[in-house]
Amino acid sequence: MGYAREFNKTERTTLPPCRHLRSKAIYVTGDPDPQSPAEEGSTRFNCWCNKTQHTLGPDEELVDRQTCVDGRNCYKSRA
Repeated sequence: MGYAREFNKTERTTLPPCRHLRSKAIYVTGDPDPQSPAEEGSTRFNCWCNKTQHTLGPDEELVDRQTCVDGRNCYKSRA
């Protein structure tokens, strides 16, 4: 019996991420640039909030590259 696996492909955002967003890519590439190809595909499963040290942000919502952007209550710019 074969199982078809379908992955949800999300749109890549170009908005600057929150300064507290972290992913495994920074430990692999050393590059915190969210536009780095290593960051592409960063999902809530390999992202966390550096402020909470969890996959939930201070607003108790899941964190990922697509949602940790300006407009979220807990967002802090990198500048």
